[in-house]
Amino acid sequence: MKITRIRIFQTGLPYVDGAYAWGAGNVIETAMASVVVIDTDAGLMGCGEFTPCGENYMVAHSAGVPALARLVAPHLLGEDPRNVARIEQIMDHLVQGHGYAKSPFDAACWDILAQSLNAPLHAVWGGKLTDGAPMYRVAPQKAAKDTIAEMDRYRGQGYRQFQIKVGSDWAADIDRIRSTVPLLKPGEKAMADANQGWRVDDALRVARATRDLDYIFEQPCRSYEECLQVRARIDLPMKLDECVTGLHMAQRIVADRAAELVCLKISNLGGLSKARRVRDFLVENRIPVVAEDSWGGEIATAALFHFAATTPPGYLHNTTDLMNYNTRSTGVGGAVARGGKLYAPDAPGLGVVPDFESLGDPVEEFKP
Repeated sequence: MKITRIRIFQTGLPYVDGAYAWGAGNVIETAMASVVVIDTDAGLMGCGEFTPCGENYMVAHSAGVPALARLVAPHLLGEDPRNVARIEQIMDHLVQGHGYAKSPFDAACWDILAQSLNAPLHAVWGGKLTDGAPMYRVAPQKAAKDTIAEMDRYRGQGYRQFQIKVGSDWAADIDRIRSTVPLLKPGEKAMADANQGWRVDDALRVARATRDLDYIFEQPCRSYEECLQVRARIDLPMKLDECVTGLHMAQRIVADRAAELVCLKISNLGGLSKARRVRDFLVENRIPVVAEDSWGGEIATAALFHFAATTPPGYLHNTTDLMNYNTRSTGVGGAVARGGKLYAPDAPGLGVVPDFESLGDPVEEFKP
């Protein structure tokens, strides 16, 4: 089997509730999805998706996928996409870093490999360990009464875990946490996610003012070293996210005992292949994980489902239904959110196909 064509599609994904505020002054209304579609001479087609979170990241990161394609596509044409390790090696040899842009190529090849075996990807990876992955839902930065109403709305849909966005103003963040966390019902969990928004001193102020509450303190500061400084002086469970960029960081987290929970964004780690290695290392060291990505539609969520489903249930904290954050789609089929959990049909491959009507014409196309 050989790769005969590579196409890159891009489309805007408007946020379902208008404006999504997070971190220190970040607001997203429309995310730009990049979808890679790989065709083969066997008639099989694979797809993958990368969507950055936030207007500040959109221009640079969205431009990265077609830019990478112009460099690597000539070398991938004619290769066997089922040899996923070789595809990964080729891309890493040609371009150092920029894992977010490589991620959809990696997913598309896994999609083709599993289809060629007439099996869902989770079966190719050894089988489904978690049938129905627990999900969280984000509560963006809003007035406390609006946040409480939003949490109630999602609670009615079966969600039992909530990510409360903070990081803009430490004093307001204290009120935000104290207004929401005490309202959690039995069995529910909350994460206060600063998305790197606080300085160390402000993170400490928030932690000390809310230390009597039961919630998870997520990525308070920009750098790993700053987060370590905060961790040494608080007694809330710590979750790390944006600073987890590869196996080397996972090794540091284990060695430093830096977190009780680690968020694994597939594109932030360079694709499914690398994300699996990081996850397995963390699980081996008894650290639970979150199966996530930066943003995305149906294709990104399908990849998340297989990643989450092959994680041991005792070490899968949660995942999320990215496709339900948007008013437009990138794919047809794939994962389904039901009762606060993420499910997917056992169709071959990722179980999703590109929504070409929504995606429109390709922005780049490569043939031999």
